[in-house]
Amino acid sequence: MKEMPVTIKRSIELLGLFLIGAILVIGKIVIMPLLMSFFISIMLLPVYRLFRRRKFPDALAVFFPILLIIIVVALVVWLFYNQTSFLLHDYPQIEKNLTTHLNALSLWVSQVFNFSPTEQLKFIKDQSNKFLSYAAGILSGAAGSATGTLLFFGLLPIYTYLLIMYRSIFMKFILMCFEPKDHRNIEQVMQQIEKMGKKYLLGLLIQLGYITVLLWVMLAIFGIKHALLIGIIFAFLNLIPYLGALLGNILGALITLASSERVVDILFVLGAITVVQFLDNNILMPRIVGSQVKLNPLISIIGIFIAGSMTGVSGMFLALPILAVLKIIFDRTEQFKKWGVLLGDDSAAKKPMRFPGYAATKKISS
Repeated sequence: MKEMPVTIKRSIELLGLFLIGAILVIGKIVIMPLLMSFFISIMLLPVYRLFRRRKFPDALAVFFPILLIIIVVALVVWLFYNQTSFLLHDYPQIEKNLTTHLNALSLWVSQVFNFSPTEQLKFIKDQSNKFLSYAAGILSGAAGSATGTLLFFGLLPIYTYLLIMYRSIFMKFILMCFEPKDHRNIEQVMQQIEKMGKKYLLGLLIQLGYITVLLWVMLAIFGIKHALLIGIIFAFLNLIPYLGALLGNILGALITLASSERVVDILFVLGAITVVQFLDNNILMPRIVGSQVKLNPLISIIGIFIAGSMTGVSGMFLALPILAVLKIIFDRTEQFKKWGVLLGDDSAAKKPMRFPGYAATKKISS
């Protein structure tokens, strides 16, 4: 049988990628919690196996780890709500501080740009009217967004329970889709995915804890108000790779600006966040997570933007673990190995044209 041309093969692969993206966009309300539950179930498997070794019934051995996660999440939500209440309690002081900063900004604009306070007020009023015209559209979608969020978190425990309970059936189905000679390779892929998923997600949970504590302690030393709230917000936003840290810096600066009369406190906050980020990226996180799968930073950033535009915040959070799973699969599949090379970060390969296939082709042609 004549082999299919390379251009047709690549066209089919790209068409497959497009169809997968379309399915994700159409069914994201159901698919995204399923993907999230897949990684949560991987993280909970050791706890489930511990309960099974203690002779717990299968249903209870699945239920108790999920209950533990729900309790931890409830405590975090309570802590965030508590800290937010403290911030709102200082509203009179926040209003005073904002007025002081806005007056100083207005004076600076008048001196530098020769833009009078009256003109500034007119400009602000015009922009406020434009903003209000968009507000109706934003609020009209708030109900649907809230419903989607409730559905997302409502499906998580259900999906996680069923994935752990019936994992043997799913594994059997996957094996039956391939030839027996490929079963060993598939088992190794599943083991590597499980190992990567556990280390990555457990690392993120540990990261949440030490970033919150480190930032809280450092800001408290400098006397920054609402230090714990800033630490919690930055730690959770930092879960979104690359973009989350930028948003965390901005929100930390805004909270400090609202709660302090001194502009220098913003520098303390940004400096503390920079130190924590340096420790996290270069010392702590590499030791906790390790180098299970090295991803190309450019492809990672593109993947985060694409996933965010298609499925929202949950897609941005899941982009890296999904790319890591795809790289593990591609590296062990001869047909898609080139995609694994594209996703990878093989910085040691200084001369990219030196690989076996190219060398053999060059030798034959000469």
